Amino acid sequence: MKRPDQREMRTLPVLEERRRELETCVFCPKLCRSACPVSNAEPREALTPWGKMSLAYFVAHGDVGLEPSTTDTAWACTGCYACRERCDHRNEVGPTLLDARNAQRKKGHAPFGATRVLNTFDRHNRATEEAIRELNYHKSVRRDADTAVLVGCSYARAAIPEARDVVTAAAVLAGEEVCLSESCCGLPLLLAGDQDRFSAHAKQFRKSVEVKKRIVVHDAGCAMALRVHYPRAGVVLSQPVELLVEHAARAVTRLSHVPLKANETVRYHDPCQLGRGLGVYEAPRAVLGRILGEPPKEFDDNRQKGMCSGAGGLLPSTMPEVAKEITVQRLSDHVELGGGRIVTACASSLLAFRTRTELPIDDIATWIARSLEASRV
Repeated sequence: MKRPDQREMRTLPVLEERRRELETCVFCPKLCRSACPVSNAEPREALTPWGKMSLAYFVAHGDVGLEPSTTDTAWACTGCYACRERCDHRNEVGPTLLDARNAQRKKGHAPFGATRVLNTFDRHNRATEEAIRELNYHKSVRRDADTAVLVGCSYARAAIPEARDVVTAAAVLAGEEVCLSESCCGLPLLLAGDQDRFSAHAKQFRKSVEVKKRIVVHDAGCAMALRVHYPRAGVVLSQPVELLVEHAARAVTRLSHVPLKANETVRYHDPCQLGRGLGVYEAPRAVLGRILGEPPKEFDDNRQKGMCSGAGGLLPSTMPEVAKEITVQRLSDHVELGGGRIVTACASSLLAFRTRTELPIDDIATWIARSLEASRV
């Protein structure tokens, strides 16, 4: 219920449900500004969390017009939740900006990159299905298995060895063959500003796995989609959704030591969606510690304060140069700390890092699969 002094959001009334979040940011002293990877890479006041939320607020009220300079800032967010960690109110900036994207797109205002993602999503989903079908030839796959594995479209299409490692690790940990979910989770639709299509796709996904007893997912973004965004869209899965790295952490005594090369170091990068999104920080460290025989090296900014890779939130599609700058900065931090091998648990980060460096970049699924295979010898 609005206070008597509250003005209606005439232009974007759908954002009325986000009034508290918007006003918390609009009238804030901007303590979170240094946390945002986007405004750090491109220092503009409009790209700080305060600026993005303020513009969404003023657009919703009709105080500023619907035009690229006022609407595109809603897409200038990786969804990394770093601003929430610095906020005394733990204000939900990322989810609010997703609602702003949806509202603005319905008014016909979305950046070219987001529109392109929406226009090509059906083709993207078909390509994912084709890539997953190739993985069905994996020795551990049986179509009528009780455990469904959501490999993730980025792994299946652009990180095929890692996709195979996900399947291997999931099957060994389950102690039985697994089947593969052939569809994308639909997250690109949500990030591009079409919540209706995302909800419809989520319902289709739920139907495709309805006879399975459990779902195993590895990619951090896919896990956020199934565990957080699906319920917010009114789609609740009947099965438990288990993260591969959490399963491996619970079965850590089954993991064998895999020796490093002489003088080689491994540094762990916290994926934003896995860490700040789902609160999973210790499981990957426990897994790597067991496999390596020692704790992995850390970035100076780690766990809740870990820096973004620049690969999330559709930023590479809407602001590619800014996304690149964020990635380069994270890699620079790694080099300054002595370099070595980076291990992460997110396909987007894995691919972004590999695009910008020749340093070795691994996915934790590869280490889990290698360790489990060694233990079976």
